[in-house]
Amino acid sequence: MSGFERGTDGPKVIVAGVDGSASSLRAAAYAAGLARRQNALLALAYVQPVMAAGVSLGAPVAGTTEEIAEGLVAEIREAAERVKEIFRVRWEFHTFRGDAYAGLVSAADELKADAVVVGASESAGHRFVGSVAVRLVKAGRWPVTVVP
Repeated sequence: MSGFERGTDGPKVIVAGVDGSASSLRAAAYAAGLARRQNALLALAYVQPVMAAGVSLGAPVAGTTEEIAEGLVAEIREAAERVKEIFRVRWEFHTFRGDAYAGLVSAADELKADAVVVGASESAGHRFVGSVAVRLVKAGRWPVTVVP
């Protein structure tokens, strides 16, 4: 018997990166449709940015930052739950910490993703630096779908 070959019978775990942006919610909707057709698990992944040390000015800020982050996670989860198709598929919501690229790589690795779906970057700066989507494609470890 040969070892596991990724994607031979269609993806079993589809990771969709969500950050609350319109393009990420379109990506979640697209991924939900894909998961439904492939009978795959949809894993919605939100990457919570980590504040650099020295950015916060004392202890009170750290506490509020955590509260704001929790509020944002709840908002993103609620937005994702309203995505058309979401209740027609098996799905999970996960949060990771780090920059968007590293967080999505961790998500795809930990969740044993067969495919990754992300929204196109809405940031003008990414045209020069290279978007998270482009970096994921260049990593060459999973099929990556970029939803405009």
